[in-house]
Amino acid sequence: MDVTFDGGKVITAHLHEHTIRTDQPVKEGGENSAPSPFELFLASIGTCAGIYVKSFCDQRKIATDNIKIVQTAEYNRETGLPTNIKIDIQVPADFPEKYKEAVINAADLCKVKKTIANPPKFEVITSIL
Repeated sequence: MDVTFDGGKVITAHLHEHTIRTDQPVKEGGENSAPSPFELFLASIGTCAGIYVKSFCDQRKIATDNIKIVQTAEYNRETGLPTNIKIDIQVPADFPEKYKEAVINAADLCKVKKTIANPPKFEVITSIL
């Protein structure tokens, strides 16, 4: 992945054939033209859980039209960092009871969540172009 500085507070990640643009809110000096990196981080948790829930349902031919994931977070007031992230898999009334715990287990397979739970070592360096 390469990261470029694209004017103002716009920072863009280039990975494979994808471009992921970020910006900062106006109050942080940006134009709010794209999600902030932290918002993308939070979105990666919910969407990762979502793909596991979707795959679980697809394998069992359970319609996902009326399933929604609502993600909320509680934050430490001093650091601004999340202290609790809740992933609520909202299912319709006719969702099979026997699969409710299993769909939670499927969401728990999320690689993003697992990485946060077992954080990697970070190494930040500088080098000459």
